[in-house]
Amino acid sequence: MFTGLISGVGTVAEVIPVGVGKDARFTITVPADSAEWSGIASAKLGASIACSGCCLTVIERGRDFFTVEVSGETLAHTTLGSWAPGSKINLEASLKLGDELGGHLVSGHVDGVAEVVSAVAENGSTRWRFRAPPALAPYIAPKGSIAVNGVSLTVNEVQDQRERSNATEFGTNIIPHTAAHTNFSALNVGDFVNIEIDMLARYVARLQNFGRD
Repeated sequence: MFTGLISGVGTVAEVIPVGVGKDARFTITVPADSAEWSGIASAKLGASIACSGCCLTVIERGRDFFTVEVSGETLAHTTLGSWAPGSKINLEASLKLGDELGGHLVSGHVDGVAEVVSAVAENGSTRWRFRAPPALAPYIAPKGSIAVNGVSLTVNEVQDQRERSNATEFGTNIIPHTAAHTNFSALNVGDFVNIEIDMLARYVARLQNFGRD
């Protein structure tokens, strides 16, 4: 489990295809000045680390790097399939019992990929808008929680786009501190991000639909 509070930004150093190229192995480096406090340096083999919102298992590590292996399924349904050497990755070590829950409960199971629609300066922050897949529209609500590339955010507004087969656009504000300490500083309009809906919304919707299937 995670909370969506990013503890460091890593950089993809190496991408190695596995098997017939359907899976991949990523080596991610962490700056030495953040490896200790981010919990990455102490991560044991088999530990879980959220990488831009995707929970991955450490199969090799050093003081300033770790390696994960990713299945073809994950590559096909997240932004990980586009990662290349130099890609900036949001990192969060898994929760320990007693840790502060500063964001919201995040599982690291990506629900879909959203497109960056706009990023406009608004007072002292930046208003980001994303276009989410139609299937996730029922789970995104104003003032609800959502994880974008693993970052815990509050949804400001939601606008259904009927001309786009009921796709949903939602907005959220990013303050300068968040931008400076996550990979939001490297995002551009047209880029894609991993999103995870609030797990409470997922189960409420399931209960509402139970018996209708």
